[in-house]
Amino acid sequence: MNSWTIDWRDLYLSGQGRLARTPFLIGAGILVVLMVLYEGVFTGLFRHLLTGWLVYPAAIWAGACVLSKRLHDRGKSGWWAALILVAVGVAWPHPNGFFDFLLVLVVVWAVVELAVLPGEQGANRFGPNPMKPVSAYP
Repeated sequence: MNSWTIDWRDLYLSGQGRLARTPFLIGAGILVVLMVLYEGVFTGLFRHLLTGWLVYPAAIWAGACVLSKRLHDRGKSGWWAALILVAVGVAWPHPNGFFDFLLVLVVVWAVVELAVLPGEQGANRFGPNPMKPVSAYP
């Protein structure tokens, strides 16, 4: 995947490889908007019981894939995505108490790490730099 195109299937279904900042922000933004819309439309407990068993696992999987790719671009293990997803799931939308405050700090770290800081220059153990695709010609 290079910096100008997004393979949507790969973005949401695979945690392999690296992801540049702009595609990450687009992919994560779409997931957040979809989940906010879902929470707004399916507000009752009965509706959540009917649809939540399908929606939440799919959203968690897609979120883990997007986060893992961006973490890879920063040179970090994709397993850090689990901590980020737990922090968002527990502290969203109304954090209260000291434990939730710590989870909010994890989310702030994730925002800085993934949305502000650039990816590693050159190839790393997760693949080539997505901003500079390897040319087939020297």
